Amino acid sequence: MILGTFMVPHPPLIVEEIGGKEIEKIALTKKSYEQVAEEVAKLNPETIIISSPHTMYYSDYFHICDGKELTGDFSRFGAPNVSFTEENDLELVEEIERVADGFPSGRTKEVPLDHGTMVPLYFIRKKLPKSKIIVVGLSDLPLIDNYRFGMIIRKAVNNLNRKVVFVASGDLSHKLQEYGPYGFVKEGPEYDKRIMETMSNAKFNELLEYDEEFLDRAAECGHRSFTIMAGFLDSLNVKTTYLSHQDITGVGYGICTFYPIEENKERNYYDKYIEKNRVKESNDEYVKLAIKSLTSYITKKEHISIPANLPEEMLNRQAGAFVSIHKFGNLRGCIGTFLPTTNSIAEEIIQNAISASTRDPRFLPITEEELPFLEVNVDILSTPVPTTKEELDPKRYGVIVSQGFKRGLLLPDLDGVDTIEEQISIAKQKAGIEDGEIELERFEVTRHK
Repeated sequence: MILGTFMVPHPPLIVEEIGGKEIEKIALTKKSYEQVAEEVAKLNPETIIISSPHTMYYSDYFHICDGKELTGDFSRFGAPNVSFTEENDLELVEEIERVADGFPSGRTKEVPLDHGTMVPLYFIRKKLPKSKIIVVGLSDLPLIDNYRFGMIIRKAVNNLNRKVVFVASGDLSHKLQEYGPYGFVKEGPEYDKRIMETMSNAKFNELLEYDEEFLDRAAECGHRSFTIMAGFLDSLNVKTTYLSHQDITGVGYGICTFYPIEENKERNYYDKYIEKNRVKESNDEYVKLAIKSLTSYITKKEHISIPANLPEEMLNRQAGAFVSIHKFGNLRGCIGTFLPTTNSIAEEIIQNAISASTRDPRFLPITEEELPFLEVNVDILSTPVPTTKEELDPKRYGVIVSQGFKRGLLLPDLDGVDTIEEQISIAKQKAGIEDGEIELERFEVTRHK
Protein backbone atom coordinates (compact mmCIF):
# COMPACT_ATOMS: atom_id res chain seq x y z
CA MET A 1 0.00 0.00 0.00
CA ILE A 2 1.43 3.37 -1.04
CA LEU A 3 0.97 5.83 1.81
CA GLY A 4 2.83 8.72 0.18
CA THR A 5 5.90 9.66 -1.85
CA PHE A 6 8.38 12.49 -1.47
CA MET A 7 10.87 14.30 -3.70
CA VAL A 8 13.80 15.58 -1.60
CA PRO A 9 17.42 16.76 -2.08
CA HIS A 10 20.44 15.48 -0.17
CA PRO A 11 22.96 18.28 0.56
CA PRO A 12 25.22 17.23 3.48
CA LEU A 13 25.30 20.94 4.30
CA ILE A 14 21.75 20.64 5.67
CA VAL A 15 22.90 18.27 8.43
CA GLU A 16 23.48 20.45 11.50
CA GLU A 17 26.62 18.61 12.57
CA ILE A 18 28.10 19.28 9.12
CA GLY A 19 26.71 22.62 8.00
CA GLY A 20 26.58 24.52 11.28
CA LYS A 21 25.63 28.14 10.68
CA GLU A 22 25.90 27.60 6.92
CA ILE A 23 22.48 25.91 7.10
CA GLU A 24 20.98 29.40 7.28
CA LYS A 25 21.66 29.70 3.54
CA ILE A 26 19.10 26.99 2.85
CA ALA A 27 16.74 27.57 5.78
CA LEU A 28 13.70 27.23 3.51
CA THR A 29 14.85 23.79 2.33
CA LYS A 30 15.48 22.73 5.94
CA LYS A 31 11.97 23.85 6.97
CA SER A 32 10.43 21.89 4.09
CA TYR A 33 12.51 18.83 4.95
CA GLU A 34 11.27 18.96 8.54
CA GLN A 35 7.69 19.05 7.23
CA VAL A 36 8.37 15.99 5.07
CA ALA A 37 9.74 14.16 8.13
CA GLU A 38 6.63 15.02 10.13
CA GLU A 39 4.37 13.76 7.34
CA VAL A 40 6.31 10.50 7.04
CA ALA A 41 6.03 10.00 10.80
CA LYS A 42 2.25 10.53 10.70
CA LEU A 43 1.95 7.94 7.92
CA ASN A 44 3.93 5.49 10.09
CA PRO A 45 5.05 3.19 7.25
CA GLU A 46 6.30 -0.33 7.76
CA THR A 47 9.04 0.34 5.19
CA ILE A 48 10.67 3.41 3.68
CA ILE A 49 11.91 2.93 0.12
CA ILE A 50 14.70 5.33 -0.85
CA SER A 51 16.04 5.75 -4.38
CA SER A 52 19.49 7.32 -4.32
CA PRO A 53 21.91 8.45 -7.06
CA HIS A 54 24.85 7.80 -4.73
CA THR A 55 24.46 4.16 -3.79
CA MET A 56 25.95 1.56 -6.14
CA TYR A 57 25.31 2.82 -9.68
CA TYR A 58 25.50 0.67 -12.80
CA SER A 59 25.10 1.72 -16.41
CA ASP A 60 22.81 -1.21 -17.25
CA TYR A 61 21.54 -2.57 -13.92
CA PHE A 62 19.51 -1.39 -10.92
CA HIS A 63 21.24 -2.10 -7.62
CA ILE A 64 19.27 -3.00 -4.49
CA CYS A 65 21.22 -2.85 -1.22
CA ASP A 66 21.82 -6.24 0.33
CA GLY A 67 22.35 -7.28 3.93
CA LYS A 68 20.24 -7.70 7.05
CA GLU A 69 21.50 -4.40 8.45
CA LEU A 70 22.42 -1.29 6.45
CA THR A 71 24.93 0.99 8.13
CA GLY A 72 26.67 4.25 7.37
CA ASP A 73 27.87 7.57 8.78
CA PHE A 74 28.93 11.03 7.69
CA SER A 75 32.67 10.52 8.30
CA ARG A 76 33.63 11.77 4.84
CA PHE A 77 31.82 15.02 5.64
CA GLY A 78 33.48 15.50 9.03
CA ALA A 79 30.68 14.13 11.22
CA PRO A 80 31.50 10.49 12.08
CA ASN A 81 29.24 10.58 15.13
CA VAL A 82 26.16 10.95 12.91
CA SER A 83 25.59 7.31 12.03
CA PHE A 84 22.81 4.94 11.06
CA THR A 85 22.02 1.28 11.58
CA GLU A 86 18.90 0.34 9.64
CA GLU A 87 16.97 -2.90 9.24
CA ASN A 88 16.76 -3.89 5.60
CA ASP A 89 13.36 -5.20 4.46
CA LEU A 90 14.79 -8.33 2.88
CA GLU A 91 11.37 -9.86 2.30
CA LEU A 92 10.45 -6.90 0.09
CA VAL A 93 13.86 -7.00 -1.60
CA GLU A 94 13.34 -10.67 -2.47
CA GLU A 95 9.85 -9.95 -3.79
CA ILE A 96 11.18 -7.17 -6.03
CA GLU A 97 13.74 -9.59 -7.45
CA ARG A 98 11.01 -12.18 -8.03
CA VAL A 99 8.71 -9.69 -9.77
CA ALA A 100 11.58 -8.34 -11.89
CA ASP A 101 11.96 -11.78 -13.53
CA GLY A 102 14.82 -11.00 -15.89
CA PHE A 103 14.63 -7.21 -15.70
CA PRO A 104 18.20 -6.03 -14.97
CA SER A 105 17.95 -5.41 -11.22
CA GLY A 106 18.80 -7.05 -7.92
CA ARG A 107 21.33 -7.36 -5.14
CA THR A 108 24.99 -7.33 -6.11
CA LYS A 109 26.96 -6.75 -2.90
CA GLU A 110 26.70 -5.07 0.48
CA VAL A 111 27.63 -1.38 0.47
CA PRO A 112 27.55 1.32 3.18
CA LEU A 113 24.66 3.76 3.25
CA ASP A 114 25.41 6.78 1.07
CA HIS A 115 24.64 10.44 1.77
CA GLY A 116 21.77 10.40 -0.73
CA THR A 117 20.12 7.93 1.64
CA MET A 118 21.35 9.24 4.99
CA VAL A 119 20.32 12.88 4.54
CA PRO A 120 16.61 11.95 4.24
CA LEU A 121 17.01 9.50 7.13
CA TYR A 122 18.65 12.22 9.24
CA PHE A 123 15.39 14.16 9.26
CA ILE A 124 12.99 11.22 9.25
CA ARG A 125 14.60 9.42 12.18
CA LYS A 126 14.07 12.47 14.41
CA LYS A 127 10.33 11.95 13.96
CA LEU A 128 10.07 8.22 13.19
CA PRO A 129 12.78 6.24 15.00
CA LYS A 130 11.76 2.82 13.73
CA SER A 131 10.81 1.32 10.37
CA LYS A 132 12.49 -0.93 7.89
CA ILE A 133 14.07 0.51 4.77
CA ILE A 134 15.24 -0.58 1.37
CA VAL A 135 17.66 1.38 -0.80
CA VAL A 136 17.69 1.18 -4.59
CA GLY A 137 20.06 2.70 -7.11
CA LEU A 138 19.59 4.30 -10.49
CA SER A 139 20.83 3.24 -13.91
CA ASP A 140 21.97 4.79 -17.19
CA LEU A 141 19.43 2.61 -18.96
CA PRO A 142 16.77 4.65 -20.83
CA LEU A 143 14.46 6.76 -18.70
CA ILE A 144 11.56 4.45 -19.49
CA ASP A 145 13.46 1.56 -17.87
CA ASN A 146 13.93 3.63 -14.72
CA TYR A 147 10.18 4.27 -14.81
CA ARG A 148 9.49 0.56 -15.24
CA PHE A 149 11.72 -0.26 -12.27
CA GLY A 150 9.42 1.90 -10.15
CA MET A 151 6.44 -0.09 -11.45
CA ILE A 152 8.18 -3.33 -10.49
CA ILE A 153 8.80 -2.07 -6.96
CA ARG A 154 5.16 -1.10 -6.61
CA LYS A 155 3.94 -4.52 -7.74
CA ALA A 156 6.16 -6.16 -5.14
CA VAL A 157 4.81 -3.80 -2.46
CA ASN A 158 1.24 -4.65 -3.42
CA ASN A 159 1.97 -8.39 -3.46
CA LEU A 160 3.11 -8.19 0.17
CA ASN A 161 0.46 -5.64 1.14
CA ARG A 162 3.33 -3.65 2.65
CA LYS A 163 2.58 -0.14 3.96
CA VAL A 164 5.33 2.03 2.46
CA VAL A 165 6.45 5.51 1.62
CA PHE A 166 8.78 6.22 -1.27
CA VAL A 167 11.51 8.87 -0.93
CA ALA A 168 13.08 9.96 -4.23
CA SER A 169 16.40 11.48 -3.22
CA GLY A 170 18.06 13.77 -5.74
CA ASP A 171 19.46 17.26 -6.18
CA LEU A 172 18.56 19.28 -9.26
CA SER A 173 21.09 21.10 -11.47
CA HIS A 174 24.60 21.59 -10.11
CA LYS A 175 25.32 24.51 -12.45
CA LEU A 176 23.05 27.31 -11.31
CA GLN A 177 25.47 30.02 -10.14
CA GLU A 178 28.87 31.26 -11.28
CA TYR A 179 30.06 31.14 -7.67
CA GLY A 180 28.80 27.59 -7.17
CA PRO A 181 31.16 24.61 -7.01
CA TYR A 182 30.39 23.62 -10.63
CA GLY A 183 29.93 27.01 -12.25
CA PHE A 184 27.04 28.10 -14.45
CA VAL A 185 25.47 26.98 -17.70
CA LYS A 186 22.17 28.25 -19.08
CA GLU A 187 20.74 24.74 -19.05
CA GLY A 188 21.04 24.72 -15.25
CA PRO A 189 18.23 27.14 -14.39
CA GLU A 190 16.29 25.89 -17.44
CA TYR A 191 16.29 22.40 -15.95
CA ASP A 192 15.34 23.54 -12.46
CA LYS A 193 12.42 25.59 -13.72
CA ARG A 194 11.21 22.81 -15.97
CA ILE A 195 11.56 19.98 -13.46
CA MET A 196 9.77 21.88 -10.72
CA GLU A 197 6.90 22.58 -13.11
CA THR A 198 6.81 18.92 -14.11
CA MET A 199 6.81 17.64 -10.55
CA SER A 200 4.56 20.25 -8.94
CA ASN A 201 1.90 19.46 -11.55
CA ALA A 202 2.53 15.69 -11.36
CA LYS A 203 3.03 15.52 -15.13
CA PHE A 204 5.11 12.39 -14.79
CA ASN A 205 4.91 11.56 -18.50
CA GLU A 206 7.08 14.61 -19.14
CA LEU A 207 9.95 13.03 -17.18
CA LEU A 208 10.35 10.54 -20.02
CA GLU A 209 10.67 13.26 -22.67
CA TYR A 210 13.73 15.08 -21.28
CA ASP A 211 16.64 14.95 -23.71
CA GLU A 212 19.63 13.04 -22.30
CA GLU A 213 22.13 15.61 -23.60
CA PHE A 214 20.14 18.39 -21.94
CA LEU A 215 20.22 16.46 -18.65
CA ASP A 216 23.99 16.03 -18.95
CA ARG A 217 24.57 19.71 -19.69
CA ALA A 218 22.42 20.73 -16.74
CA ALA A 219 24.46 18.39 -14.50
CA GLU A 220 21.34 17.20 -12.72
CA CYS A 221 21.50 14.54 -10.06
CA GLY A 222 18.04 13.26 -9.32
CA HIS A 223 16.11 12.96 -12.57
CA ARG A 224 16.26 9.18 -12.69
CA SER A 225 15.39 8.99 -9.01
CA PHE A 226 12.27 11.05 -9.65
CA THR A 227 11.49 8.88 -12.67
CA ILE A 228 11.61 5.69 -10.59
CA MET A 229 9.22 7.32 -8.13
CA ALA A 230 6.93 8.33 -11.02
CA GLY A 231 6.83 4.71 -12.19
CA PHE A 232 5.96 3.73 -8.65
CA LEU A 233 2.88 6.01 -9.01
CA ASP A 234 1.95 4.94 -12.55
CA SER A 235 -1.84 4.93 -13.23
CA LEU A 236 -2.62 6.86 -10.05
CA ASN A 237 -4.11 10.28 -9.50
CA VAL A 238 -2.07 12.08 -6.86
CA LYS A 239 -2.44 15.11 -4.62
CA THR A 240 0.70 17.18 -5.05
CA THR A 241 2.16 19.87 -2.80
CA TYR A 242 5.06 22.06 -3.87
CA LEU A 243 7.01 22.90 -0.72
CA SER A 244 10.14 24.71 -1.85
CA HIS A 245 12.94 25.28 -4.33
CA GLN A 246 16.28 26.95 -3.64
CA ASP A 247 19.43 27.56 -5.70
CA ILE A 248 21.46 29.65 -3.26
CA THR A 249 24.51 27.34 -3.22
CA GLY A 250 24.64 26.89 -6.99
CA VAL A 251 22.90 23.52 -6.66
CA GLY A 252 19.14 23.15 -6.99
CA TYR A 253 17.12 21.74 -4.06
CA GLY A 254 13.45 20.93 -4.73
CA ILE A 255 10.90 19.39 -2.38
CA CYS A 256 7.43 18.15 -3.29
CA THR A 257 5.00 15.67 -1.74
CA PHE A 258 2.68 13.27 -3.55
CA TYR A 259 -0.25 11.37 -2.08
CA PRO A 260 -2.12 8.74 -4.13
CA ILE A 261 -5.87 9.32 -4.49
CA GLU A 262 -7.33 6.81 -6.93
CA GLU A 263 -6.63 4.70 -9.99
CA ASN A 264 -6.72 6.52 -13.33
CA LYS A 265 -6.08 4.59 -16.56
CA GLU A 266 -5.35 7.85 -18.36
CA ARG A 267 -2.18 8.14 -16.27
CA ASN A 268 -0.85 4.80 -17.50
CA TYR A 269 2.19 6.52 -18.97
CA TYR A 270 4.28 3.38 -19.39
CA ASP A 271 1.96 1.65 -21.86
CA LYS A 272 1.40 4.89 -23.74
CA TYR A 273 5.13 5.51 -24.06
CA ILE A 274 5.77 1.96 -25.22
CA GLU A 275 3.07 2.14 -27.88
CA LYS A 276 4.32 5.52 -29.08
CA ASN A 277 7.89 4.29 -29.43
CA ARG A 278 7.36 1.03 -31.28
CA VAL A 279 9.71 1.15 -34.27
CA LYS A 280 8.08 0.98 -37.69
CA GLU A 281 9.23 -1.77 -40.02
CA SER A 282 12.06 -0.72 -42.34
CA ASN A 283 11.86 -1.18 -46.12
CA ASP A 284 15.65 -1.28 -46.46
CA GLU A 285 16.88 -4.78 -47.41
CA TYR A 286 20.11 -4.40 -45.41
CA VAL A 287 18.25 -3.44 -42.24
CA LYS A 288 15.57 -6.08 -42.75
CA LEU A 289 18.25 -8.76 -43.02
CA ALA A 290 19.96 -7.59 -39.83
CA ILE A 291 16.64 -7.60 -37.93
CA LYS A 292 15.72 -11.03 -39.28
CA SER A 293 19.09 -12.40 -38.21
CA LEU A 294 19.11 -11.02 -34.66
CA THR A 295 15.43 -11.88 -34.13
CA SER A 296 15.98 -15.50 -35.13
CA TYR A 297 18.99 -15.82 -32.85
CA ILE A 298 17.39 -14.08 -29.85
CA THR A 299 14.10 -15.99 -30.06
CA LYS A 300 15.29 -19.41 -31.25
CA LYS A 301 19.11 -19.38 -31.05
CA GLU A 302 19.15 -20.12 -34.78
CA HIS A 303 21.36 -18.67 -37.50
CA ILE A 304 19.35 -17.85 -40.61
CA SER A 305 20.36 -18.87 -44.11
CA ILE A 306 21.01 -16.21 -46.73
CA PRO A 307 17.70 -15.33 -48.42
CA ALA A 308 17.72 -15.83 -52.18
CA ASN A 309 15.88 -12.66 -53.17
CA LEU A 310 18.42 -10.12 -51.91
CA PRO A 311 19.97 -7.40 -54.11
CA GLU A 312 22.91 -8.67 -56.14
CA GLU A 313 25.40 -6.45 -54.30
CA MET A 314 24.56 -8.12 -50.98
CA LEU A 315 25.10 -11.59 -52.45
CA ASN A 316 28.17 -11.05 -54.61
CA ARG A 317 30.16 -8.22 -53.03
CA GLN A 318 32.45 -8.42 -50.00
CA ALA A 319 32.81 -5.51 -47.56
CA GLY A 320 33.13 -4.70 -43.89
CA ALA A 321 29.83 -3.99 -42.16
CA PHE A 322 28.73 -2.52 -38.83
CA VAL A 323 25.37 -3.16 -37.21
CA SER A 324 24.28 -0.49 -34.72
CA ILE A 325 21.26 -0.95 -32.45
CA HIS A 326 19.46 1.78 -30.50
CA LYS A 327 16.56 1.52 -28.07
CA PHE A 328 14.59 4.61 -27.09
CA GLY A 329 17.39 6.72 -28.52
CA ASN A 330 20.14 5.02 -26.49
CA LEU A 331 22.86 2.81 -27.94
CA ARG A 332 22.04 -0.85 -27.19
CA GLY A 333 24.78 -2.58 -29.17
CA CYS A 334 27.25 -1.99 -32.00
CA ILE A 335 29.69 -4.47 -33.50
CA GLY A 336 31.15 -4.81 -36.96
CA THR A 337 34.07 -5.58 -39.21
CA PHE A 338 36.13 -2.95 -41.03
CA LEU A 339 37.32 -5.54 -43.56
CA PRO A 340 35.26 -8.44 -44.94
CA THR A 341 35.50 -11.72 -43.03
CA THR A 342 32.91 -13.68 -45.06
CA ASN A 343 32.06 -14.32 -48.70
CA SER A 344 29.37 -11.65 -49.01
CA ILE A 345 27.87 -8.53 -47.47
CA ALA A 346 24.79 -10.57 -46.57
CA GLU A 347 26.83 -13.03 -44.49
CA GLU A 348 28.68 -10.13 -42.89
CA ILE A 349 25.38 -8.54 -41.82
CA ILE A 350 23.93 -11.83 -40.52
CA GLN A 351 26.94 -12.49 -38.30
CA ASN A 352 27.42 -8.93 -37.07
CA ALA A 353 23.73 -8.48 -36.25
CA ILE A 354 23.96 -11.44 -33.87
CA SER A 355 27.17 -10.10 -32.33
CA ALA A 356 25.81 -6.56 -31.91
CA SER A 357 22.65 -7.80 -30.19
CA THR A 358 24.14 -10.46 -27.92
CA ARG A 359 27.93 -10.07 -27.65
CA ASP A 360 28.70 -6.38 -27.23
CA PRO A 361 30.66 -6.43 -23.92
CA ARG A 362 29.23 -3.03 -22.92
CA PHE A 363 25.66 -4.30 -22.69
CA LEU A 364 23.59 -7.23 -21.52
CA PRO A 365 22.26 -9.39 -24.38
CA ILE A 366 19.08 -8.03 -25.95
CA THR A 367 15.93 -9.85 -24.87
CA GLU A 368 12.91 -10.90 -26.90
CA GLU A 369 10.65 -8.30 -25.28
CA GLU A 370 12.93 -5.51 -26.50
CA LEU A 371 12.62 -6.43 -30.18
CA PRO A 372 9.69 -4.11 -31.06
CA PHE A 373 11.64 -1.08 -29.84
CA LEU A 374 14.97 -1.58 -31.60
CA GLU A 375 16.17 0.87 -34.21
CA VAL A 376 18.74 -0.91 -36.38
CA ASN A 377 21.26 0.73 -38.73
CA VAL A 378 23.68 -1.04 -41.07
CA ASP A 379 26.85 0.67 -42.30
CA ILE A 380 28.71 -0.80 -45.29
CA LEU A 381 32.34 0.28 -45.28
CA SER A 382 34.63 1.19 -48.12
CA THR A 383 38.17 -0.21 -48.07
CA PRO A 384 40.24 1.84 -45.58
CA VAL A 385 43.08 3.93 -47.04
CA PRO A 386 46.04 5.62 -45.29
CA THR A 387 45.38 9.27 -44.48
CA THR A 388 46.59 12.29 -42.57
CA LYS A 389 44.82 14.25 -39.88
CA GLU A 390 44.30 17.14 -42.29
CA GLU A 391 42.42 14.90 -44.73
CA LEU A 392 39.87 13.73 -42.17
CA ASP A 393 36.29 14.95 -41.84
CA PRO A 394 34.30 13.42 -38.94
CA LYS A 395 31.01 13.88 -40.79
CA ARG A 396 32.16 12.21 -44.01
CA TYR A 397 34.92 9.77 -43.05
CA GLY A 398 35.29 7.13 -40.38
CA VAL A 399 38.76 6.74 -38.88
CA ILE A 400 41.00 3.85 -37.85
CA VAL A 401 43.81 4.68 -35.42
CA SER A 402 46.62 2.14 -35.13
CA GLN A 403 49.71 1.72 -32.97
CA GLY A 404 51.40 -1.65 -33.34
CA PHE A 405 48.76 -4.30 -32.67
CA LYS A 406 46.39 -1.78 -31.11
CA ARG A 407 43.62 -0.54 -33.38
CA GLY A 408 40.55 1.58 -32.73
CA LEU A 409 37.76 2.43 -35.18
CA LEU A 410 35.11 5.14 -35.12
CA LEU A 411 32.28 5.45 -37.61
CA PRO A 412 31.55 8.80 -39.27
CA ASP A 413 28.69 11.21 -38.62
CA LEU A 414 28.11 10.33 -34.97
CA ASP A 415 26.13 12.56 -32.60
CA GLY A 416 28.44 14.59 -30.38
CA VAL A 417 31.57 13.99 -32.49
CA ASP A 418 32.07 17.28 -34.33
CA THR A 419 35.84 17.71 -34.66
CA ILE A 420 38.76 15.69 -36.00
CA GLU A 421 40.41 15.90 -32.59
CA GLU A 422 37.38 14.37 -30.88
CA GLN A 423 37.17 11.63 -33.49
CA ILE A 424 40.82 10.64 -33.14
CA SER A 425 40.71 10.87 -29.34
CA ILE A 426 37.73 8.51 -29.05
CA ALA A 427 39.28 6.05 -31.51
CA LYS A 428 42.51 6.08 -29.47
CA GLN A 429 40.57 5.41 -26.28
CA LYS A 430 38.83 2.45 -27.90
CA ALA A 431 42.21 1.05 -28.93
CA GLY A 432 43.82 1.67 -25.54
CA ILE A 433 46.35 4.04 -27.09
CA GLU A 434 47.66 6.80 -24.80
CA ASP A 435 50.81 8.41 -26.23
CA GLY A 436 53.24 7.91 -29.08
CA GLU A 437 53.11 7.80 -32.85
CA ILE A 438 49.93 6.61 -34.50
CA GLU A 439 48.88 5.62 -38.01
CA LEU A 440 45.60 6.86 -39.49
CA GLU A 441 43.27 5.32 -42.05
CA ARG A 442 39.97 6.67 -43.28
CA PHE A 443 36.94 5.08 -44.86
CA GLU A 444 33.47 6.03 -46.02
CA VAL A 445 30.21 4.30 -45.24
CA THR A 446 26.90 3.74 -46.93
CA ARG A 447 24.37 3.97 -44.11
CA HIS A 448 21.14 1.97 -44.23
CA LYS A 449 18.29 2.87 -41.86
